[in-house]
Amino acid sequence: MDRRTTKINSKNTKMVAHQGLFGLERGNSNQAFIAAGNREKYYGIETDVHRTADGKYVCIHDSNTKGVSGVDMDVESSTLEQLQSIRLMDVDGATDRADIRIPTLKDYIKICRDYGKVSVLELKTPFEKEHIGEIIDIIRDLGHLENTVFISFHKQDLIYLREYLPDQKAQFLFGVWTDEIRDFVVEYGLDIDIRWPDLTREAFDEMKALGKEVNVWTVDDTENGGRFVDWGVDYITTNILE
Repeated sequence: MDRRTTKINSKNTKMVAHQGLFGLERGNSNQAFIAAGNREKYYGIETDVHRTADGKYVCIHDSNTKGVSGVDMDVESSTLEQLQSIRLMDVDGATDRADIRIPTLKDYIKICRDYGKVSVLELKTPFEKEHIGEIIDIIRDLGHLENTVFISFHKQDLIYLREYLPDQKAQFLFGVWTDEIRDFVVEYGLDIDIRWPDLTREAFDEMKALGKEVNVWTVDDTENGGRFVDWGVDYITTNILE
């Protein structure tokens, strides 16, 4: 990963740091979250949440640790202690930094809260309803629920979320805009989180006509970023744009 960031005039578009500032630090690490927290440019910090075998919640993209550590460990069938015994790779691939470990959901929320950032929290797996409730309780207990946006590819996760929190900001993650997706987001009062190559101007105009906020992911170049800013997208999720 190139450590250099790319500058963009974001105007009224809110910038969301993907997995923290992944352009500078190991994604989904406390270091990446803090790097984003220290930069005024970022409105929010995005991460991915999984549940461990002992009922704890951790921030990691995949369900296996091999891609970020070289150690083959399944997240959902491992304990928090086992997972945090692993050193994560730095952006150069080395595992010689003792400080880079898998963070907990509490770590992430505290950093977002203390640095004044909105948490953009991806419900990464199909959770049980009570697990969604546990995640909500953790965030509420830390006083950050009003500053959290939930996102997910999994419809049932968002349906469970709505049963607990009918008015919470939440976005459905997807690729191509379809009538089925339109009907789903309208029924459950969800906003949009769409993969950038699939966002057409026609689809964007329809989304805005429905009164939806639009988040586009993951945009790392100024040409596409500038185009979406000019359209008036509400959020851009990025690794490196500042």
